Amino acid sequence: MLNGNGRAARLKVSAVFWILAATVTAGGQSPSRWTSTAGAQVLLKTNSTQVGEANSGLPTPLADLIEEAERHNPQILAARHGWKGATQVPSQASTLPDPEIMVQQFAVGSPRPFAGFTNSDFAYVGFGVSQDIPYPGKLRLRGELAERDVAIAREHFEVVRRSMIEQVKATYFMLAYERQELEILAHDGKLLEQVAKIAEARYRVGQGNQQDVLKAQLEQTKILRDTATHQQQVGILQAQLRQSLNRPANQPDVVPETLVDTPLNYTVDELLDRARTANPDVLGQSQMVRRNSLAVELARKDFYPDFNAQYMWQHTASQFRDYYMLTFGVRIPLYRSRRQQPELTQNVEELSRARREYEAQVQQTFFELRDQFLEAETAERVLTMYREGLIPQAAAVFNAGLAAYGANREDFETLVNSFLDVLRLDEEYWRTLLGHETALARLEQLTGIDLHARKEK
Repeated sequence: MLNGNGRAARLKVSAVFWILAATVTAGGQSPSRWTSTAGAQVLLKTNSTQVGEANSGLPTPLADLIEEAERHNPQILAARHGWKGATQVPSQASTLPDPEIMVQQFAVGSPRPFAGFTNSDFAYVGFGVSQDIPYPGKLRLRGELAERDVAIAREHFEVVRRSMIEQVKATYFMLAYERQELEILAHDGKLLEQVAKIAEARYRVGQGNQQDVLKAQLEQTKILRDTATHQQQVGILQAQLRQSLNRPANQPDVVPETLVDTPLNYTVDELLDRARTANPDVLGQSQMVRRNSLAVELARKDFYPDFNAQYMWQHTASQFRDYYMLTFGVRIPLYRSRRQQPELTQNVEELSRARREYEAQVQQTFFELRDQFLEAETAERVLTMYREGLIPQAAAVFNAGLAAYGANREDFETLVNSFLDVLRLDEEYWRTLLGHETALARLEQLTGIDLHARKEK
């Protein structure tokens, strides 16, 4: 419900309705069901119904849902496994290739194995090992390049995690807003019911006309229509929460806490500095620039040859001495113009692309941050206007019109319009509060600062 002046105005409207209903019905020739006692019972029943609906389940704190999403959301889990898998690559990339074990058998004079051992020192059995050795520095660069891939995977995980948390928060806030809208519609629907009764009572005693009664009933039907629309939206939001939390469809609905205005205790410059150093999209692009820089350096290393070392032991017959052979090979990058040079050019272009994408990401992040900051800052000022000006003023206008209507100094349509102004401003207040909290959730995603921590403690 509204705090301060707004809440007092709503209570005052309800009280004036009750007094007017009692006065009109007591002074006319209306049935006994229109007595002041019955009117009071209707209002008490309305209030008890609202309390019962509000307490149909214990509210679930937002922090609990966020923790649940981090444990069970499939997208977060998939990104985490991708990151953890990437951590196993650097040791693979920075390790020498596996050595090759060789077994040789050389026969003389016959295709039969081991032929010629007794009459030729050319026949032998040999065992050896071969090892490829990349040019110095290549393994280190490959390991560092894999480390940058790990950092990119980590930032991707953080992007997914923050995005899903923002989605949970936005859905939670929207659900709280929709439940508040249903509460407002239920409350104001009962007030319109009282208006209809007042109009009918005046019509019965000749002080009003049938058009007033029909107008009140029309507004009641509109509220029923809006209620059905908001109930449908509540069902959609509950399904979205279950999807984000990976809950079965038969789980109970989430009961949100009432929306509360969260203060924004940061300047835009502080948030921009935090976004530059903590935004995962920006950090991911920064890591991509570093990775492509290493790729360029590795491409330059590919202009240098790799090596191969072999060692063989060969044994013939017992009357001949064994042979020992050491071989050192060099792989010459002979086709540089067709392989190494295009590879280097490609990586240089990829590096330039990564730098431009990093700059674009920084600008996009800063734009979104400023946009959300302005939205939150404007919403704070507008909420103050609603609480301290618009809602109390609209309630005062309605109360004055209600008194004038009771004294036959104001027509019924003007009274209904002033009541609808109260209803509209009430709805706009909560819609503005929803926009404020959603903007803060987006700022949290952009900066990593938990702006809602105050409410979650």
